[in-house]
Amino acid sequence: DVQLQASGGGLVQPGGALRLSCAASGVTLDNYAITWFRQAPGKEREGVSSVYRNWRTYYADVVRGRFAISRDSAENTVYLHMNGLKPEDTAVYYCAAARQDPRLVWATYEYDYWGQGTQVTVSS
Repeated sequence: DVQLQASGGGLVQPGGALRLSCAASGVTLDNYAITWFRQAPGKEREGVSSVYRNWRTYYADVVRGRFAISRDSAENTVYLHMNGLKPEDTAVYYCAAARQDPRLVWATYEYDYWGQGTQVTVSS
């Protein structure tokens, strides 16, 4: 049974940084495209950053230059490094895995497995 575990969220001041982790059991994450999504209260879930099986990366315009996604094969973990956080980054962050590299990176239906989410709150 594939399980994804998202962690690393918390409360941070504007301009601060956090590192989110997406760990897995029952699967090798290098064999999957991994994407971080987020959902703020009253808003739709949106894609944030993705790393494909060929290690190609994608970023939403609103986070490009501030966030970075990386794989750690030894730890079987994908990280989302978030810098320059803004109040509008406040959301529950989810990681998702796709067995095939998605044709549409931000389409939620492309993903086969989802983690449970971790809360990120950016506030002074």
